[in-house]
Amino acid sequence: MTSPVQQEMEQLLQDAFTPTRLEVINDSAKHHGHSGDDGSGASHFTVVIEAPAFADKSRLERQRMVNRALGDIPGERVHALAIQASAPTP
Repeated sequence: MTSPVQQEMEQLLQDAFTPTRLEVINDSAKHHGHSGDDGSGASHFTVVIEAPAFADKSRLERQRMVNRALGDIPGERVHALAIQASAPTP
């Protein structure tokens, strides 16, 4: 079952990048009882995204693009976000 914040992240990333691959993985259960676990079950996520928009961008630029697309979610509504962003290979 996906959480509302997970669904929102998926929609925001889909709208911003039209990715060829998108996975928003809820890692919160792995962090139960750790710092940042707010008990909501939606505190830690991994985003795996592949989109043409990331071509010729550095890893840092790609991560910044994803964070901008997600608005206030990283750091405000989600404690931890791991980002694996890449461009499709020709």
